Amino acid sequence: MAIARALLIDLDGVIYQDEELVPGAPEALAWLRAHAIPHAFLTNTTSQPRRALVAKLARLGVPAAAEQIVTPALAAAEWLRRNVPGTAALFVPAATLADFAGVPTLADDAESGAASVVVGDLGTAWTFGALNRAFRLLMANRSVALIALGMTRYWRASDGLRLDAGPFVTALEHAADRRAVVLGKPAREFFEIALRTVQCAAAETVMVGDDIVTDVGGARDAGIRGVLVRTGKFRDGDLGRGIPTDGLLDSIADLPSWWRDRGGTAS
Repeated sequence: MAIARALLIDLDGVIYQDEELVPGAPEALAWLRAHAIPHAFLTNTTSQPRRALVAKLARLGVPAAAEQIVTPALAAAEWLRRNVPGTAALFVPAATLADFAGVPTLADDAESGAASVVVGDLGTAWTFGALNRAFRLLMANRSVALIALGMTRYWRASDGLRLDAGPFVTALEHAADRRAVVLGKPAREFFEIALRTVQCAAAETVMVGDDIVTDVGGARDAGIRGVLVRTGKFRDGDLGRGIPTDGLLDSIADLPSWWRDRGGTAS
């Protein structure tokens, strides 16, 4: 097995939970910086643009450059410009629109004329009307591309578990008889974008996350080792899903010792 040289780290549930840092997270990240270990933050969050995530981390006392944060919205904008340059219907929070700069967008009330339908986490803004509009846009033309900003099923908010984008994408796939192009975890292409960020090969990289399917399973499918933490959305039942892990940590606070024990590089 190749020596581990770089890390991809989930944010929500691993570094912080809502507005609270996971205990030991700042110290673990400081250790990574002190040892010059390349790392990037790989998140399926679509409710906030990258600049807001940088500001949130700074507010919590965790320094991070914008280039270290890989989000589905930025990946989707790049993919759309390259592959579907027409008008996009964006089902994302208003704040996230900033990450789609340069992508032509459809009016919010239009039910035809889209080249693509992009689905992120709208949270409580998901209504029957919104979901049905996305369905109508897809049905207006068989060539309309369905773009999913990740397939995360749910996440842990301050008031408990909440549905994420995945269930709504699945509903649209079923109703419109369309397969989504996924540009968030667990898609291989999304992990490949993150690998370019840390400039390391898949075999030399480790993903740390709280979701056995999108974080660990997606990483392993891309040839990246996957480490699961028992914080965030983790449930004991996750371990019975048949997805192997390369490590199981109580939290990211245990990452430095795991890294040393597994022979990861450190300058």
